[in-house]
Amino acid sequence: MFFRGQIIGKYKILSTIGSGGFGTVYLAEDTWIDKKVALKVPHKQGVDFGELLREPRLLASLNHPNIVTILTAEKQENVFFIVMEFVPGETLETIIAREGPLDVTRALDYTCQISNAVDHAHRQGVLHRDLRPSNVLVADSGMLKVADFGTSRFLEIAAHGTTVIGSPPYMAPEQFHGKAVFASDIYSLGVTMYQMMTGVLPYDTPSPADLDRLMKGELLTAPRLKNPKIPKSINDIVLKAMAPDISARYQRAGELLDDVLAARSTSSRRTPRAGGASADTPEPVVGDSVQQDIHLRLKAREAPLPRFCWHCRKPLHARSDRCPFCGEGQ
Repeated sequence: MFFRGQIIGKYKILSTIGSGGFGTVYLAEDTWIDKKVALKVPHKQGVDFGELLREPRLLASLNHPNIVTILTAEKQENVFFIVMEFVPGETLETIIAREGPLDVTRALDYTCQISNAVDHAHRQGVLHRDLRPSNVLVADSGMLKVADFGTSRFLEIAAHGTTVIGSPPYMAPEQFHGKAVFASDIYSLGVTMYQMMTGVLPYDTPSPADLDRLMKGELLTAPRLKNPKIPKSINDIVLKAMAPDISARYQRAGELLDDVLAARSTSSRRTPRAGGASADTPEPVVGDSVQQDIHLRLKAREAPLPRFCWHCRKPLHARSDRCPFCGEGQ
C-alpha cells in the first residue's frame, strides 16, 4: 500500500518490515523528530472506523516494556495506520530457525520476559490469542517485546466469540472450537518454550482428524525426550503449560513463572563423590546469577521492567549487573 520514499503526513516510508494476515508493517521515519517508527497498515480499510480503532485502543490499555508500545493511530490520504515503536532486532522465530535449540538458561530468560508481558496483558483483561515466536521481537539489547495484538480481545469480548483465531501449531485445543481463555495463551507459551528448548514444534499442525488426539494429549512428546539437557523440573513445567485440559493447565503466566523460580530454589547442585562421580541429587536449573535475573523479571509484573535500572529507570544490557548510567548494582 505504501512504497519506499513515500511521504505520509509527517512519516517517510523507509522499507517494508513484514506482512501478515491482518496487515503490513513498514519502517518509517518521523520527520518531525528524526525518529524511526513502525507503521502497521491493516489490510481491511473499508470497515467501520470504530473497528479500525479497536486494536490501537486495546494496545493503549497495555503499558509494559515487554510489549511493543503504540504511539498513536492516524488516517492520512484515506489510509488508516497504527504508529508503533520500532524494535531493532529480529524475531524469536528467526533465532530458533538459525540456531536450533537454545540453551536452557537463555530459553528461561526469554520465557520470563514473555511471561511478564502476558501476565501484564491478562491483568488488563486482554488475551493475545496468537502468541508464537514470530510475534516475539528480540531487540539487539536482548530485551523481548511481544507484538501483533491484532487478534487480541478483551476477555469479556472473547468469551462470547466463536471465531477460530490463532496459528494452529500454537493453539490450545479449546481454540479450535472458537473458545479462548487466559489459559489458552499459556498453552501457546508452553509451545513456544518447547520450541525454544528443542528447536522443533511439539507436533505437526493438527488436522481436523487429529483434534480428538490433541484433546487427549496424544500428539505431545515430552521435550526432554528430544533434548536430554532440559531439566526434569522444566520439562514438567512445559508439559503442565500444554495440558490439554484447561483445569490442569496454568491459569496465569505468573503461576508458570513462579514454578520456574520454585524449580530453581528446590534444586541443589550436584555434590562430587569420591572418584569424581556426582551424588544423586537434583540438577540445578540455572546458575545463581541467572536466578537473580529471573527474580528481577518476576518483580516486573508489579514494578519496573526487568533489565531497566531500579534506580534511574534507564535500560540495561541483558546481562548487566550494574547500571552504566547511575552506577547502582542490580
